[in-house]
Amino acid sequence: MTDRATPDRRAELAAGLARVRARIADACAAAGRDDADVTMVAVTKTYPAGDVLALADLGVVDMGENRDQEAAPKAAEVAAAGSTPRWHFVGQLQRNKCRSVARYADVVQSVDSVRLAEALDGAAGQLRDRPLEVLVQVSIDGDPARGGALPGSTDPDRGLLRVAEKVAAAGALRLAGLMAVAPLGGDPERAFARLAEVARGFRAAHPTAVALSAGMSGDLEVAIRYGATHVRVGSALLGMRSTLR
Repeated sequence: MTDRATPDRRAELAAGLARVRARIADACAAAGRDDADVTMVAVTKTYPAGDVLALADLGVVDMGENRDQEAAPKAAEVAAAGSTPRWHFVGQLQRNKCRSVARYADVVQSVDSVRLAEALDGAAGQLRDRPLEVLVQVSIDGDPARGGALPGSTDPDRGLLRVAEKVAAAGALRLAGLMAVAPLGGDPERAFARLAEVARGFRAAHPTAVALSAGMSGDLEVAIRYGATHVRVGSALLGMRSTLR
């Protein structure tokens, strides 16, 4: 049985949620955008299922996880407690984990190679009765260790348009848009300006794939200014994990 969040913890989460929603609303107002067009994904990695249930009770629909080893049992625990949030897998995905992720994820935000798209399509086709939404992860800085398909590249496995074409043609996947992470220690303004430029070209080829997942706790305002439709928020919403132990 899942341990529910204590009243004090629920109050902490409610306060964090109010702060994040206010930041999103302010950022949208400054950018001349409707805040209804920006989805907050609560990144619940390292946090217990009780926190997910509490956030769901507070009206949060979208939850993000980045490690299948943690996400799969957590999703099962949350489902057993009667809650059905929309799960986003946002971490680097190995092909041997595709079958597991396809069982619980509603969205995979980190497809960055043709081979990964093929593996995910095969798994989703066997396990699901509806398409799995996919965002292609874009590399802004070209660092292979951080993942991401390569804009402007003709690499047959990692070129951005090659990956997108493979996802778009896959029977069990639905191409929804792009995802990116600002480089560590880099200037988010420059990174998200570059991402917006890539997104414009991408949408010319795939006009229905308009989702743009960018921005986290520290840089969500910049991401929203450059067109993010999804922001992935962890510590600003849930607090620093080490303080909760």
